[in-house]
Amino acid sequence: MIIWLNGAFGAGKTQTAYALHRRMPGSYVYDPENAGFFIRDNLPPSIRAEDFQDYLLWRTCTREMLTYMARRYEGHIIVPMTITNRSYYDEIIGGLSGAFDVRHIILYADRETLLRRLASRLEGPRSWAAQQIDRCLAAFDTDINEVRLPTDGLRIEQVAGRVSEIVGVPLAEDRRSPLRRSLDRIVTQCRHIR
Repeated sequence: MIIWLNGAFGAGKTQTAYALHRRMPGSYVYDPENAGFFIRDNLPPSIRAEDFQDYLLWRTCTREMLTYMARRYEGHIIVPMTITNRSYYDEIIGGLSGAFDVRHIILYADRETLLRRLASRLEGPRSWAAQQIDRCLAAFDTDINEVRLPTDGLRIEQVAGRVSEIVGVPLAEDRRSPLRRSLDRIVTQCRHIR
C-alpha cells in the first residue's frame, strides 16, 4: 500500500510519516522532495522553476520511483508530500491508483495552527511555506478534498493513530519513553530543514 500524506506546510506530514514508520513494521518513507531539490539544484538558475512540481521530470520521477518500489517492496510506502494542483494530483496519485492500493489523506489544519507550527520550526510568516498556506487551504477546500483528517489540537501520535485507522493498518505498540518521543521528533525536524 502507498500511504500519501498531503497537506499544507506545517500540517504534520513528515512527523506523521515517521511516527507511522516507527510503528508500522516493514514500512518505508519516500520523500519526493529529495528528487525535487536535486533537479532544481542541478539546473542553471535561468531555467529553474519556482516550484519543482512544475517540472514534468519531477512528476515523472515521483510516479516512476513509487511504481518501482510498489512492484518490488513488500511493505507499506509512506509519502509525505504536498500536492495542490489537481492535474499534478491526477497525473501522479491518479496514475499510481490505477495499478496500486493508494490511500491519500489530507492532514488539514486551519491557518493559525499552521502558522504556529511553522513558527515552532523557526519559519516566520514571510517564509515560503507560510506564503503557500492560503493556496494550499483553497485547494483542499475545492480541488483536492477526498479524505481530510483535521489535525488542529492533535499530537503527532494521535494523528498517526487516526491515519492508521483510516488505512486499516494497525500500529505496533509505541514503547518509547516520552523523552525518546520528543528526541525523535526533534531529529526528524532537523533532518528535514531545507
